Amino acid sequence: MKLIVQIPCFDEEEQLPYTLASLPRDLDGFDEVEWLIVDDGSSDRTIEVARANGVDHVVRLTNNKGLATAFQAGLDACLKLGADVIVNTDADNQYDARDIPALIGPILAGKADMVVGDREVAKIEHFSALKVGLQRLGSAVVRRASDTTVPDTTSGFRAYNREAALQMASVSKFTYTLETIIQAGKMLVAVDHVPIRTNPKTRESRLFPSMWAYVRRNGTSIFRIYALYEPLRVFMTLAAIVGVAALAIFGRFLFYYLGGEGAGHIQSLILGSMLFVAAVQLAALGVIGDILAGSRVLQQRVLERVRRVELQLGVAPSHYEPGADAALIGEVDGARAAPAAGLEDGGRPDATTGADAGPATGKTEEREALAR
Repeated sequence: MKLIVQIPCFDEEEQLPYTLASLPRDLDGFDEVEWLIVDDGSSDRTIEVARANGVDHVVRLTNNKGLATAFQAGLDACLKLGADVIVNTDADNQYDARDIPALIGPILAGKADMVVGDREVAKIEHFSALKVGLQRLGSAVVRRASDTTVPDTTSGFRAYNREAALQMASVSKFTYTLETIIQAGKMLVAVDHVPIRTNPKTRESRLFPSMWAYVRRNGTSIFRIYALYEPLRVFMTLAAIVGVAALAIFGRFLFYYLGGEGAGHIQSLILGSMLFVAAVQLAALGVIGDILAGSRVLQQRVLERVRRVELQLGVAPSHYEPGADAALIGEVDGARAAPAAGLEDGGRPDATTGADAGPATGKTEEREALAR
């Protein structure tokens, strides 16, 4: 079995060596443990530093696409590189890599397809009471939408087996953490969580420049994702609220009308009518959204089958570049296994980006033969 640890990176040349130094090269239950970084358009020496520290695989995005896109690109590459289990962690060394065995334990035991690390945020010293409260509120909303029990839904320290990774498809431009849990709950993915440790804070978050930015972005993301996956509940709730307001205003007009003073309160009748129309429109949007949500589930299943076909055909990962060569990795860690017999450079594919890129992705002899 092969495990790949993936790390989305953006300008992490200073912190990345510490993160990589803590990662394991050997784990019980796995024949191979490899490292992959996703460079999200870094302007510093992130890739050079990664190769110098023994990273096996590099996914280089041409410009900055955001954390969610980088995560999805890494997941796709790991699958095409033959990973049976994928562990995602952050480049800032926030998560304690010594907990990787605990994180993958439920997967190896066959009890889960996806495992999320629980940071137990109330115990993290640099988390303010407001941030802890917002995190708990957001996690509660995600748990309700996903029918899971994950207590720390914003944790990026998580593990996926091959089946779970095939079903993940994040469309958010901001973060993947919330959406993938909801997706897992809606699909055939068993989700579990384990307590994990965190390392001392090394720098300020680049996703949230301030506390209010954290509130605004996370609040918007939670509402958007919840509305995306539970449109009928969201819009029917809004329709009910607006409808009750319309009935209250209609009642006010009726009270004065029966008292012989209706002519002076015609504005209440107009406002109530407007609110009633708005309530009907919101209810209609809920029905339409529910139909679209069903279509999205079917599209996700089609995407899963397309991925399986790509894996069967041997389509190379997009934006891929080999990492450090086998000799250098051997120097970095003497316990590193030798390349597999019959495969050059440990079985890594050619680059699919840059001037040294190989044949166009997917244009393999086997695929052309199938087309004949």
